[in-house]
Amino acid sequence: MSENTPANGTIPADFWFDPLCPWAWMTSRWILEVEKVRDIEVRWHVMSLAVLNEDKLDELPEEYRDMLENKAWGPVRVVIAAQQLHGDDVVGPLYTALGTRFHNNGEGPTLEAVAGALKDVGLPEDLLEYADKDTYDTELRASHQEGIDKVGQEVGTPVIAVPGADGEQVAFFGPVVTPAPKGEDAAKLWDGTLLVASIPGFYEIKRTRTQGPIFD
Repeated sequence: MSENTPANGTIPADFWFDPLCPWAWMTSRWILEVEKVRDIEVRWHVMSLAVLNEDKLDELPEEYRDMLENKAWGPVRVVIAAQQLHGDDVVGPLYTALGTRFHNNGEGPTLEAVAGALKDVGLPEDLLEYADKDTYDTELRASHQEGIDKVGQEVGTPVIAVPGADGEQVAFFGPVVTPAPKGEDAAKLWDGTLLVASIPGFYEIKRTRTQGPIFD
């Protein structure tokens, strides 16, 4: 049995996110629904859109480049500082608090929203100081690279990794879905994810998005 498939039968799902990404937020709400209807354990990890795009900023639209340079570093730095100082268990709840404020409440990735999220989950508000510090950038880049190494460079966030047919992890970008499926629909999408992960050589299914994220 692979180390990625625990003996208790619980299926691990590793999930890499950047709090800024609304599509990652949609996917994260789906996988939390899956936890209610399937025996899985979500393990949360930070990745960074700023790191992902740092070598191609000149190729990006000005508005997106400005977001990456001026808004993207702070939230992921705060999350990785929280993880380093307070343990892995705080990452998921902090992401939920950040995403709720950024996306559902429409506050955006402001320092005020980050401070509010820290308060929401009972973490010290002085963690906000790390938004402008590179103290844990090595750990941030390592977490990001772990996810990218599993899935490849030509993707964004989210990245999920699940057991394949032999128990070894198979990683994908996505699934990209809106609104986040609930109940049995969430379970069916999860079952389908495991199914395609079990097929050697499967890489991609895709169609053009016709609507934006629906936050509910």
